[in-house]
Amino acid sequence: MNKNLIALAVAAATFSGAASAATVYSDDTSSLAIGGRVEARALSSENGKQELATSFNNQAAYEKALVGQHTSNDVTDISRVRVNIDAKTQIADGVQGIGYFEREFKSDNANDENRYIYAGVNSDKYGQIVYGKADGSLGMITDFTDIMAYAGSVVGGSKLAVSDRTSNNLAYSGTFNNLTFKANYVFDGASYDAQTGQKTNANGFSTAAKYAVGDTGLALGVGYAQQKAQKEFNNIPFSNSASAADKAKNATTSQASKQTFVVASYTVGDLYFGGLYKYGHRDANNLVNGDLTDSQGYEFAAAYTMGKAVFTTTYGFMKDERNTSGAYDELANAVSVDGTYYFNSNFRTYASYTYNMLDKNKVGKVAASDQVVLGARYDF
Repeated sequence: MNKNLIALAVAAATFSGAASAATVYSDDTSSLAIGGRVEARALSSENGKQELATSFNNQAAYEKALVGQHTSNDVTDISRVRVNIDAKTQIADGVQGIGYFEREFKSDNANDENRYIYAGVNSDKYGQIVYGKADGSLGMITDFTDIMAYAGSVVGGSKLAVSDRTSNNLAYSGTFNNLTFKANYVFDGASYDAQTGQKTNANGFSTAAKYAVGDTGLALGVGYAQQKAQKEFNNIPFSNSASAADKAKNATTSQASKQTFVVASYTVGDLYFGGLYKYGHRDANNLVNGDLTDSQGYEFAAAYTMGKAVFTTTYGFMKDERNTSGAYDELANAVSVDGTYYFNSNFRTYASYTYNMLDKNKVGKVAASDQVVLGARYDF
């Protein structure tokens, strides 16, 4: 594989399935391509048992179960397959109608999902607008540090749902010379709270811009997102016998959550460096007590390409910003390293290790566990 293509893969975090898709139909005005990946992945980590799948009568019971989870270092099969269909048709000079679909299948069939379902219009001059399940705007910002073969960005991964891949999404993107601009709006939709049965108001928007500074190797980016309907104690399955205070704490609120991201990267020869800073208002859950909180975080990433091998590392830290006394709880604190070998543009293998530095006595053994992953990936 060409070294420049490998460097491009590092900067973009990964090859997309569509990049190596095979055209199965094409005429003067239309084309249809099918692509995807088959990825075998073995995970060794301290995986918790099922205490947290049960209901708790109060927050104290939840916290006790969280910290007291049993762990093991068994190997877990987290293999997956992604298949996508990319369709285009010429509808005017320089304008195409487009449609895209991608489905992911997991080895245990538990979390299979439609990752993308959208259609829209693309202009070679003015950009692209689509509706459906599509990317939000902040993904291109968090990609500055989300470069690992397996481990994701611990800070970038906390972005609001409206700025990530989501449904009911009207999204625009356009590239003008060295500037790329994105904006999207997510409508309310018919989403209902599982506990209260009430319709949630989860609308919001995000916007981002990325600029490559000539041929200097420097790139800069900034993004903002805002979303309603964030919930405190977001994913804690309280039983019907929970106290009124705990139920109230878990109720949907109409207050908005907000996030701002600032990023920069520099590429020189075979080296890549990236940095990210985030400040969020009501955008994260405290791992100790489940409270919805403000957050602040930063992340650094580096990569080195050596022939067909790529070595990457990231460090991410995020903290709770709600405590006015100056004390804080850590929301993320981890360093990851991995190595990937590209046999060619279609096949690669990798090994990844994440060292988690959260305090297991506060957040539990599972949330503070390290991870080792071995993987092999075939793109088609």
